[in-house]
Amino acid sequence: MLVKNEKAVTIARFHERSPFEKNLRDEIIKAMEDGVPRNVIAFQYGISRGRLCDWMSKHSSAEYQAKLQGKHLNEIEKRSIIRSIEQGSLTPHVARKTYGLAQSTLKKWLRNSLKENDELGSYNPSLMENNRPTDPDSEDPEKKALIKALQEAQMKIRALDTLIDVAEDQFKIAIRKKAGARQS
Repeated sequence: MLVKNEKAVTIARFHERSPFEKNLRDEIIKAMEDGVPRNVIAFQYGISRGRLCDWMSKHSSAEYQAKLQGKHLNEIEKRSIIRSIEQGSLTPHVARKTYGLAQSTLKKWLRNSLKENDELGSYNPSLMENNRPTDPDSEDPEKKALIKALQEAQMKIRALDTLIDVAEDQFKIAIRKKAGARQS
């Protein structure tokens, strides 16, 4: 039984531990799927938030469950999010809220990105000093290592340029800063 008040809708039950009717439960679930906050529903109907969570996990629609699971992002979208965070144009908190990500997922993505960047540009000069040739006519291993590191850096730059080109084409936005732009 619904009793309408000026401020809120309350439920009259025989006892506070008596169960809700199935049609009322379904009505409450529908309201939550439509976006009514759980706190409001819990207050209006006198239900605990835990019970609401249980109902939503057991009785909500498949579309709502899929929405809770979050959308699956492809690699380009993941890298775009990570790049925005690393450049400072997006905070981790805003990224989590915008894309519906868990904090642990975002942290894992950031760790993997750091590992990839470290692998691309690793150069350890202490290892080079141990392998110095005694013959002055042979090529310098440090020079070879520097050339190799330069080639890897150039390859990384080409890959990032390609990624930016693809992103500009897909999202129809200008990512690169134009030369001669006025700075404020």
